[in-house]
Amino acid sequence: MSQPKTAGPAPEDRTAEEEQPRSPREIRLVMVGLVVTMLLAMLDNLIVGTAMPTIVGELGGAEHLSWVVTAYTLATAASTPIWGKLGDMYGRKGSFLTSIVIFLVGSALSGLAQNMNELIGFRAVQGLGAGGLMVGVMSIMGALVPPRDRGKYQGMFAAVMALATVGGPLVGGFITDHLSWRWTFYINLPLGVIALAVVIVTLKLPKVRSSAKIDYLGAVLLTTGITSLVLITTWGGQQYAWGSKEILGLGALAAASLIAFCYVEQRVEEPMLPLSLFRNLNFTMVSIIGFIVGFVMFGSTVFLPLYQQVVQGASATNSGLLLMPMMFGMLVISLVVGQAVTKTGKYRIYPIIGTVVMTVGLILLSTMGTETSSFTSACWMVVLGAGMGFLMQITMLVAQNSVELKDMGVASSTATLFRTIGGSFGVALFGALFNNRVTDTMKERLGEQAVAGGGMQDPGQMSPAALRRLDPAIQDAYHHAVSNGMHTVFLWGAGVAVIAIAAALFLREVPLRGTGKGEKPAESSLEAAAV
Repeated sequence: MSQPKTAGPAPEDRTAEEEQPRSPREIRLVMVGLVVTMLLAMLDNLIVGTAMPTIVGELGGAEHLSWVVTAYTLATAASTPIWGKLGDMYGRKGSFLTSIVIFLVGSALSGLAQNMNELIGFRAVQGLGAGGLMVGVMSIMGALVPPRDRGKYQGMFAAVMALATVGGPLVGGFITDHLSWRWTFYINLPLGVIALAVVIVTLKLPKVRSSAKIDYLGAVLLTTGITSLVLITTWGGQQYAWGSKEILGLGALAAASLIAFCYVEQRVEEPMLPLSLFRNLNFTMVSIIGFIVGFVMFGSTVFLPLYQQVVQGASATNSGLLLMPMMFGMLVISLVVGQAVTKTGKYRIYPIIGTVVMTVGLILLSTMGTETSSFTSACWMVVLGAGMGFLMQITMLVAQNSVELKDMGVASSTATLFRTIGGSFGVALFGALFNNRVTDTMKERLGEQAVAGGGMQDPGQMSPAALRRLDPAIQDAYHHAVSNGMHTVFLWGAGVAVIAIAAALFLREVPLRGTGKGEKPAESSLEAAAV
């Protein structure tokens, strides 16, 4: 099969130009735009979530409320691999700027929405742009900074993640209370303009346009498969029973689409996601680890605040602050690991340590009960955060180091996609386990008739405010039920995390391309990890 042609610089010329050393000042300037863009990508859902009750109160359409989030999530997940491939084929800077513009247009339109249907549609537009934000940040980072030197900058991204998790609900609450809910969308505009200006002025990358045809069929099949999987995890056990024809039909569609996708990708000139990447052992193993990190992280951030509010009596007003211990552990370890990787060039030990510590953290969290103090639970959250701190940036680093520079976008988007899908499955599975255990415990302690007669239509979804209106005996039973639910959730999470330990043990210590000391890049770094 003939190789794809390019107009302008040949692929090898582009690679050589992208691998030219960049001055620390040049990289720092570009990093301002990348950090602001990453903050945009991570803040949006956290800010908007806080304003949702107000939005429903003004626009109505409460029955469509879930689609405001689902439309954004679906569009983001489905477009992520497409943005990565477009960046590889047509230039990272152009695709990155385009994704920012689409995101900002979607944000402005969402703020102007006059009814719930418009808001859902505009949120989908916003999600299409969001799919390229994180991928663009990571692939540009991979093009500018050799893997060996990337630890110097990875602390910035860990800090942004912590800031977004803690600050998002606070900012959303402030805007909702003191401004219009529309500013939860408009706030993206000044930040986005800053990111656009910085990236346009400071980012210098070669312009490349591939003459190869876009893999439209592969894009459609992959989008269909991803959309089906996200809908399964969103609807399963909530809107539809897990064994319903709707969920089973989506499962069949996902399987058929992904099988057909794998068939097509082996026969097109420029595949949307080259399956040959998975012949690289390190790439495959960090994809598995990334899936499980997303599974654990998103599941934990959903259920830990619920335990703290219901059982420990924490205030829901500053819900982001409840996760501070976990974010602190993640941030500190991520900074330490980044510097260590830059100094030594070694990284294999960190995923192993990280997966073990993450598993231990989940086991410790599974021991929480009705008498567990806030200090104790905070300590266990620090352990879990530390485990993820060993993994968050290392998984992306290894994924990017496992591919040629021309596939940097695909590698970044694949790593991001696996983490996103893992998060969707984590929330869905944890939610099903939690709701079932809470309901069963309530029935065991109070009896089925007492639960129904006590005004609890859905014990797994009881809010702290609604709980306080119930009989003290029911409140006590619910505290125990939530504790039991947490035990089940985190014990299952620990079981899944064991798979990540096994995957980490299979990683090979492949030399990182580029060094911090002016040494020549290791030419055999890709071949060394190939299966």
